Amino acid sequence: MNTSGDRILTVEGVTKSFGDQTVIKDISLYLGRGELVCLLGQSGAGKTTLFNVISGLYEPDKGRVLLEDEDVTGKPGKISYMLQKDLLLPYRTVLDNAALPLIVKGVKKSEARERAAAEFHKFGLDGCEKKYPSQLSGGMRQRAALLRTYLSASGVALLDEPFSALDTLTRSAMHAWYLGVMREIELSTLFVTHDIDEAILLSDRIYIMRGRPGEITDEVAIGAPKPRPTDFNLTEEFLQYKRTLVSLL
Repeated sequence: MNTSGDRILTVEGVTKSFGDQTVIKDISLYLGRGELVCLLGQSGAGKTTLFNVISGLYEPDKGRVLLEDEDVTGKPGKISYMLQKDLLLPYRTVLDNAALPLIVKGVKKSEARERAAAEFHKFGLDGCEKKYPSQLSGGMRQRAALLRTYLSASGVALLDEPFSALDTLTRSAMHAWYLGVMREIELSTLFVTHDIDEAILLSDRIYIMRGRPGEITDEVAIGAPKPRPTDFNLTEEFLQYKRTLVSLL
């Protein structure tokens, strides 16, 4: 686990309103290099609004977002953002979907395809280059979407419930796979979920977000070393974390 001294992403005092309704209020958090940090809270607490601010899609009323030492507040395209739905374009091949963020950045199409294709093995997508999204399983579509997110990344990825639509077995396999890929490509991840078990299994730290307007009310460090055993959710340590989080929520 990284300490606050090695921050790659810092959110300072962010507030966002729409009209006369304040949705999130005075939110501060950080992401250490190589960490996976979960934002855990019930629906309506403003988690997606906060992600839209961090990604630069929304300008906050107050506060700022720093990517290392760069102020990226209100600057989309600086931090990768993957929504719950994979949003793969159905009329493009998987390779062209993955290459899209590079093309948008001005990379030539042939070079973008080459760079994207070089990552297919790492993401478990060998042989899928010429397929279309409709030909992939849900888990494989999420891998393709995560590859596209990675190729637009700056070392930080925002994931908004990316595995919630998957069945339990596929989700469990994706958890293990994603943690392995994170280590390999040195990606830091801020992850939204309302699933307490998922947060405990994946996280280095968990921020609790509550209220309307949404605020960060607590932070819980998960001290169990990674990779965690497949039966970690059956241990007393896991259950103690779960009791703590349930009480805070």
